[in-house]
Amino acid sequence: MNLYLFNASDSAAMYGIGTYLNELTHALQGAGINIHILHLHSSRPEFETVSSTVLADRTVRQNELTDKVENWYIPEVRNCNTFTGSVKNLEGYCRNVAYLLRIHIKDTRDLVFHFNFNQYAFLAGKLKTFFECKTVHTVHFMKWAFELQGNMNLFHQFKTKPESERSRYEKLLYDTDEYEGRLYRETDRVIALSQNMKNLLCSEYQLSPDKVSVIPNGLKDLHPQTETEKAVLRRKWRIAEKELLILFTGRFHAVKGLVFLIKAFRKVLEKIPDCRLMIAGNGNYDLFVREARDICTKVTFTGFLEKNGLYELYRIADAGVVPSLYEPFGYVAVEMMMHGLPVVATATSGLNEVVNDACGIKVPVTERPGSMDIDTALLAEKIVYLLQHPSEAKKMGQNGRKRYLEEYSSEVFRRNMIEFYQSLNK
Repeated sequence: MNLYLFNASDSAAMYGIGTYLNELTHALQGAGINIHILHLHSSRPEFETVSSTVLADRTVRQNELTDKVENWYIPEVRNCNTFTGSVKNLEGYCRNVAYLLRIHIKDTRDLVFHFNFNQYAFLAGKLKTFFECKTVHTVHFMKWAFELQGNMNLFHQFKTKPESERSRYEKLLYDTDEYEGRLYRETDRVIALSQNMKNLLCSEYQLSPDKVSVIPNGLKDLHPQTETEKAVLRRKWRIAEKELLILFTGRFHAVKGLVFLIKAFRKVLEKIPDCRLMIAGNGNYDLFVREARDICTKVTFTGFLEKNGLYELYRIADAGVVPSLYEPFGYVAVEMMMHGLPVVATATSGLNEVVNDACGIKVPVTERPGSMDIDTALLAEKIVYLLQHPSEAKKMGQNGRKRYLEEYSSEVFRRNMIEFYQSLNK
């Protein structure tokens, strides 16, 4: 099989989608699949192909005896078709990409184009006219859900509102959703990361259930076989021996629920003064720093961390918190479970399926007419419970580790994806 995976120069490529592509290429090692990653909107000055290798530590090096991956970098078009975000100019770019691929793809046997970003319906259609191929799309997120924090009430409001009454923002969101829906319908098969996502695709975009496969993401097991003493890592990170550590990691965006967590942590400190909230991630710090100003000596912002540093924090934390208002899947929760870290998570969308009651404690997300809300007193209560019941927290962490191995490991992901690709020609 010749597999072409679409990546893009987008912030999502640094987080969930980037992780997905890394994990997928790793999982498919030795499966007899020729893998090409197409980097759209590349900053490189001209079209370029680079052979790379997939290694156990997920770094990319050349001249190693392991599976090869072809990276194709397709730059922006520097003429009147320059990508500006409008549908017209995007379609111009996609047309050029399709013609470029028509020239450069020589081996067309068992050809599969696998999309990961929602705005490429035109490209998917064009490729179907140029090649005898199968097209696949993994739905990692939906723009409206990200912007509206998964509020279905608001979604239905702007979808049903007459066009003349929509605000400029609502019109942009409506047009974007319509264009994303085209890709769901255009491709031969769709991968949903959770049953919640599949239900949404079938109910809101009228996709046939047979067209949508639920395949959760997988992660390579990077939990160390030989444990470094936690005391050593705590000294490295300047965490006092008896200080309880609560960990959040993710993008600084309203949908991640960080403001609710900071509010809840203020209440946690009233019950357990000797604890710390560590926030690993990046984005616009101003809102969150202001929110934590009165407890700033108890809150640490690490900035963006590479995996090695982040995974050290998973190993020394006492509890992980994933307070997302909307989460199609929840890589962070899986990473925490992989490291045996007990989790407090919101019972929302796909995240509600990833974290079960055996490996974490869940709090509801309440849908208001114009917003999504988390009861910060309840969130604080659940965090305090975990911190005050270390034996039960340890058991939850062990259950989370077991759940990761059974449901979200790279081996499980590999089996699911190979079976899925093989089913395309049946």
